[in-house]
Amino acid sequence: MKRSRHPSSSDDSDNGSKQIIASADSFLPAPNIDVNEVFRTDLITAMKVHDSYQLNPEDYYVLADPWRQEWEKGVQVPVSPQSIPQPVARVLAEKGKEVMFIRPKKLIRTSGAEALGYVDIRTLAEGMCRYDLNEEDVAWLQIINEEFAEMAISPLDEITMERVMEEFERCCHDNMTHAVETEEGLGIEYDEDVVCDVCQSPDGEDNNEMVFCDKCNICVHQACYGIQKVPKGSWLCRICALGILPKCQLCPKKGGAMKPTRSGTKWVHVSCALWIPEVSIGNPEKMEPITNVSHIPSNRWALICCLCKEKTGACIQCSAKNCRTAFHVTCGLHASLEMNTILTEDDEVKFKSYCPKHSGEEDKEATGDKKGRRRGRLLDRTPGEPEELSSRQQESRVNLRKLKLQEMEEYFYQFVEVDEVASNLKLPPEVVDFLYQYWKLKRKANHNQPLLTPKKDEEESLARREQEVLLRRLQLFTHLRQDLERVALMKTETLE
Repeated sequence: MKRSRHPSSSDDSDNGSKQIIASADSFLPAPNIDVNEVFRTDLITAMKVHDSYQLNPEDYYVLADPWRQEWEKGVQVPVSPQSIPQPVARVLAEKGKEVMFIRPKKLIRTSGAEALGYVDIRTLAEGMCRYDLNEEDVAWLQIINEEFAEMAISPLDEITMERVMEEFERCCHDNMTHAVETEEGLGIEYDEDVVCDVCQSPDGEDNNEMVFCDKCNICVHQACYGIQKVPKGSWLCRICALGILPKCQLCPKKGGAMKPTRSGTKWVHVSCALWIPEVSIGNPEKMEPITNVSHIPSNRWALICCLCKEKTGACIQCSAKNCRTAFHVTCGLHASLEMNTILTEDDEVKFKSYCPKHSGEEDKEATGDKKGRRRGRLLDRTPGEPEELSSRQQESRVNLRKLKLQEMEEYFYQFVEVDEVASNLKLPPEVVDFLYQYWKLKRKANHNQPLLTPKKDEEESLARREQEVLLRRLQLFTHLRQDLERVALMKTETLE
């Protein structure tokens, strides 16, 4: 049996019917209508009135929210104003001008003038002793204090012993370094054959001095290597500062005056970058980074060096007419080939290089140019002199220098004066002499090696570590960028 559905008032209301099933004052159900379907249609009709319809205030209640209205105006009305606490002020007694805060001197670094008794952290660091006593030193100190007591000498404390040992090491290092720099045959600056590794010129000029690396002993001009200020102490080239020995991208030679490319992972000789025309230098003042290595044409990469017979890197060719002999830049400089830079009338620099066949000729281009300026290495040897003679002389000179340095290390104690140390530290000479004898024995037991690392070496080691960290970060960023480029390329290919 089907159940009949009676039309509801909601259907009539939706169809626009004005039928009212229940009056506004009565909620009695209509006959034959379920109680669940009884509701007032006038309320629904009122709900459907458009917003623009004018309502009669007598028939409708206007609901307002004063709190919200005040909030929109930007005024917060408290719920209970009586609960707000009243401000109370009290007068404190004036304090003196004494320092209320003691600064931890080892943790806070300041700059500027010292005030209120504060000590600059750099001054404090310089006053700290770098030598620390070990168990052997403490045992010796106890024995020597017993002897001092028998000799009616005041005992020696640990801090004084540390200061004296540090002063011995400092004087020994400074005097040995001065001897190496001044004694003939030890300092590399006394070698007349030393030339700049970049321009092969042996002469230095004002504001363009020749600087030597303290590790690999290469020599470069300030302008040739981008050294804006001559360092006061020791100096290391870029690869020695990082502790690496990379291979040049343009020649088979390792080491020398090298600079990095933009990636920071590849290295190029500065001389190779100057002589190969397609390569350029990003910042001429710093002479780095080396750029446009990818612009070198493929036919230059395919040339074979006539000196080393290797196809590695990129070669340059002879500047003589109808001669295409190729050779690496570093190979040509090492073989003392004619490699000149010529300044033209238009203030343009031209690079002229010649193969072994044409290097001995006198009729070349720009030899008559008065404004030409040669920066190649001069040939001091006679044409018939063998090259083996110069190499043997160089080897014997290096061996002699090593023997002298070993002798200086063996007699290291000659570079320390007991009276000078006693005067510097204001200590009795007899006490310093006891420590001097102990210092000699301890250093000999250490195979004549220093007991303390020089301050300059420590600073260079820290700087080298920082550069290594930066290099690793740069390599990480480079690999990350390459990976992102690969992902972007794969996405492009997938969309296509």
